[in-house]
Amino acid sequence: MSEQYVSALQEIDRSQVALVGGKGAHLGDLSRIDGVRVPAGFCVTTDAFRRFMAEGPSIDGQLEGLAEANPDDREAIRTLSAQIRRTIEEIAVPDDIAGAITGALARLGEQEACAVRSSATAEDLPSASFAGQQDTYLNVVGPAEILRHVRRCWASLYTERAVTYRRRNGIDHRAVHMAVIVQKMVFPQTSGILFTADPVTGNRRVATVDAGFGLGEALVSGLVNPDVFTVRDGAVVSRTIAAKQRAVLALPDGGTQETAVDAARQEQPSLTDAQAVELVRLGRVIEAHFGRPQDIEWCLVDDGFHIVQSRPITTLFPVPASDDEENHIYVSVGHQQMMTDAMKPLGLSTWRRTAMVPMAEAGGRLFVDVTRRLAAPASRAALLDLMGKGDPLVRDALESVLDRDDFVLPPPDAGPDEAAARTGSSPKPPAGSTPQPPAAPALAPIETDPAIVTGLIERSKASVAALERDIRTRSGPELFDFLREAFVEHKRVLADPQNLPVIMAGMEATWWLNEKLHEWLGEKNAADTLTLSAPDNITSEMGLALLDVADVVRARPEVVEFLQGVQDEGFLDELPKIPGGTEAREAIEAYLDRYGMRCVGEIDITRPRWRERPTTLVPAILDNVRNFEPGAARRRFEEGRLKAERKEQEVLSRLLALPDGERKAEETKRMIDRVRTFIGYREYPKYNIISRYFVYKQALTAEAERLVRAGVLAERDDCFYLTLEEFEAAVRSNEVDHRLVEERKEAFRTYQALTPPRVLTSDGEAVSGAYRRDDVPDGSLTGLAVSAGTVEGRARVVLDMADADLEAGDILVTSFTDPSWSPLFVGIAGLVTEVGGLMTHGAVVAREYGLPAVVGVEGATRLIRDGQRIRVHGTDGYVEILS
Repeated sequence: MSEQYVSALQEIDRSQVALVGGKGAHLGDLSRIDGVRVPAGFCVTTDAFRRFMAEGPSIDGQLEGLAEANPDDREAIRTLSAQIRRTIEEIAVPDDIAGAITGALARLGEQEACAVRSSATAEDLPSASFAGQQDTYLNVVGPAEILRHVRRCWASLYTERAVTYRRRNGIDHRAVHMAVIVQKMVFPQTSGILFTADPVTGNRRVATVDAGFGLGEALVSGLVNPDVFTVRDGAVVSRTIAAKQRAVLALPDGGTQETAVDAARQEQPSLTDAQAVELVRLGRVIEAHFGRPQDIEWCLVDDGFHIVQSRPITTLFPVPASDDEENHIYVSVGHQQMMTDAMKPLGLSTWRRTAMVPMAEAGGRLFVDVTRRLAAPASRAALLDLMGKGDPLVRDALESVLDRDDFVLPPPDAGPDEAAARTGSSPKPPAGSTPQPPAAPALAPIETDPAIVTGLIERSKASVAALERDIRTRSGPELFDFLREAFVEHKRVLADPQNLPVIMAGMEATWWLNEKLHEWLGEKNAADTLTLSAPDNITSEMGLALLDVADVVRARPEVVEFLQGVQDEGFLDELPKIPGGTEAREAIEAYLDRYGMRCVGEIDITRPRWRERPTTLVPAILDNVRNFEPGAARRRFEEGRLKAERKEQEVLSRLLALPDGERKAEETKRMIDRVRTFIGYREYPKYNIISRYFVYKQALTAEAERLVRAGVLAERDDCFYLTLEEFEAAVRSNEVDHRLVEERKEAFRTYQALTPPRVLTSDGEAVSGAYRRDDVPDGSLTGLAVSAGTVEGRARVVLDMADADLEAGDILVTSFTDPSWSPLFVGIAGLVTEVGGLMTHGAVVAREYGLPAVVGVEGATRLIRDGQRIRVHGTDGYVEILS
């Protein structure tokens, strides 16, 4: 009977998390690694915990209260969790469990000093480390004390910090059970923590060692500053020796005590360089065993290092897989596409299959390898120039890597001919192809002719219409054969010979106007006004069209009242039952017919579209009803057009008064005509892609529903956790690896918690750039100026478009804005985002609407509180927090 309640560490491996918890499973695995010393001990299993809990009074009611408590209500959680802990600590340990524990202790040594440590089943996992969430007790001596502390560990499953952590990570309290580890106590001269990768930068080649005298509790509790050793490639590359005034030592009769360190020892290193290097070597062995970087707790005693815990470092961003050992530099696609959220496997594989360049995958995000372009001086300059225009932080990050002379080396085959071949204008490609591969072809000149844009749009519409027509009859394996052909057509449309030249013509004219008018007239960002209400911008039209929908709704009070209470996605079917509801439904349906394929994070095909979740639009419609008068869309567009026209006349008049003014005015007029002809089209290729994506999605989800009916998939959305290739294989075989689907769901949850870097190296280093500016007032938040003007107002921090509640004059603060956010732009006074560049969608539409905007503001949604008054300096690129 005792075997189900106690397991020796040597009998445990990582597959037994459900029985011994995350910490116990890792310790069991550690004890099996040759050359790694783990203190002997045993684990009191979760079977014992469940039996113990079953013996005492039920805590189901208290757990229900915890589940319903607001995770931000600390007082309620503190009270409820304390009640549960008291209940558990008052339950007597059943005799058979107590006998199993004392028997195992006798084999270890009845009076052996032990560490008694919690090991929850949701602990030390790849998705959540739970470090420090449950309790550890050191230097516990004797059977009675061991039993008491085992019970205290069980109760610590419900500490306030553990309960809050689980709530924030979406883990059900009832699904977590507690095992307890009992190990021989180690009495070290020195102890500490080893990270086998740099926990700050993520660099896998760099290990850091924190060390101090005595037990590690002094470091963990923050009692002392540690000595810090940085080790790279088998050598200490830096060290910081702290003044270690206090230490925690074990007492002879049990327990621990904080003591003063002799003054003569306080600034002595707690490790030698040789010991730090040896510890890292040992850490690399452990890392290799577990297959990922580790956070390791260690002790140094006379005969060497003992490992008392190892857990995965859960905060590191994964590294893209590579088939060589060379150095690589990756640029984030998500930062270019204004979607830095994690993507599901079907979304990742579809984007990769339809993109114009190869992409690497890591952490649920996509990256482009720019190493070869950076290696050759000619293409390097062009790439850095392109990156700098789009996002200065990316350029600065790339330059910081290039400053390390040993990371990016010139290609051995790079002769003068190849270097020359790699020169070019390095234009910004259309959506799905950012940034470009090694060489950018020279672009043919293009005339300033609106008919060119019209032709591109008509060809795009025809292609989407053909796709919608031809895919209707395809299903089963034939659907995937058809999709292969559709993806070829998808790329053909994007590669239209006029597509990229048109995009670049608008962007280059913008850059020219800003540079020349600043040089000649001292005007900053003059193109921002000159591009107001430019024609053919599908994204800005989308925002104005929702104002027209609001006009229909506003005139029907019963519809307004109904929409204020809408929660169900079937509300459109209910509208005709309300006076005026038929007309409102027709207006919304017409909007969805044109724009219903859009949504936040739309480059991920798995995201719910507005057509699938129309309630997303309701808050924006109601905001427009409240904040605008009828006819606002037409007036706003006309006001913007007239403002741009007046700006053009003013600029040309001032230029004519300058030396050589006639030539300057003539060149400027030509560029204004060019920018207004072409800049609106910048948004259309993305619209085309997303239109096609919705067609693909409808066909794929219909196929998934067939698999659900056949019992192959448990639910439709399980197909989102398969790649396109795996989905096709499931359709052809009528079989799915359900274990793989569950693993992918868990991995996705892990990836959601990670922040992707703009630039990532093959060493795993997340490289952050800086603006390198000295013209920003102290206390202000620096960003990139993308739309001119200054505005002051109330900050509304919005992370989900469906939660937006905006008043006229508000300033929208969010992580990123892809085109789906543009309906909110019509009702705000300014924009601040954490991600973005000069020519990303949010910046383009902000300029079209005349909104002062600053993007690329690191930590904006954290540093700016909802409701604060802020001032956005859209011309100079910074944000002031006023209150």
